[in-house]
Amino acid sequence: MKQMAKDPFRIRDHVPEFDDIVAEIVRRSAETRAKSPMAADVAYGPDGTETVDLFFPQGKRDRLPVHMFIHGGYWRMFSKRDYSYVADTVTDAGAIAVIVDYALMPSVRMATIVDQIRRARQWIHDHIASYGGDPGRLTVSGHSAGAHLATMLFDDNTRPSGIKSALLLGGIYDLRPLQESFLAAEIAITDDEVERFSPISHRFDRGVAVEISVGAEETPPFHSQAAAFAANLERQGLVVSRTSLAGANHMSSVRDLGIAGTGAASFLARLLCV
Repeated sequence: MKQMAKDPFRIRDHVPEFDDIVAEIVRRSAETRAKSPMAADVAYGPDGTETVDLFFPQGKRDRLPVHMFIHGGYWRMFSKRDYSYVADTVTDAGAIAVIVDYALMPSVRMATIVDQIRRARQWIHDHIASYGGDPGRLTVSGHSAGAHLATMLFDDNTRPSGIKSALLLGGIYDLRPLQESFLAAEIAITDDEVERFSPISHRFDRGVAVEISVGAEETPPFHSQAAAFAANLERQGLVVSRTSLAGANHMSSVRDLGIAGTGAASFLARLLCV
């Protein structure tokens, strides 16, 4: 009997160490919260899910660069607390890290999450100066669904986004294939959501420099979507770099964002210097 092919979007099926990596990033995040200067659970909106954690470098804070990180989990799992460790790379580079939380599907729909991420960005613009940050030096990164959400911060080509550069790691840029994946039973992405929120069909702020990165060991859709999205941005006149992280899979790549000396952390640190 022919074996049924594994769903290329079901990460657990392709990353045997999935649970070990999740346990590691949760542990690293707890360590980061324990050792780093921070302001926890700062509200950017009225809902209980609308909070950010701010992490600061040591020393005086005066108009520092600011970096916004958006976690993944296919819009339906994880939280900002699971990704505090990303702040280690950011603060080591002398910037303020803003780790964003948002509501999860299916309790809310995609439109709510996109609106939350945009309001979080607006909160940074309006309030980060009071924490020692410079809103004019804002960069963003996201992993997986977080990379998708990061694109929603500069997908308007009629006005400046206020974002200097973006690192998109293991992102989803065309939602339609997910309708035929395991996610159909979990979040049931609608045709309307595909139409409205697939970055592959959007227009973007040409002032944003974009790094699109994929783990070399990711499944084929992540590579093909990265290539198609990079080509789309280039046609629109954006400065785009596309890279493959040697030896990395969907989970190890995001873990490495917080580990100095890895390819992912090096890309993030370089982004902060733009």
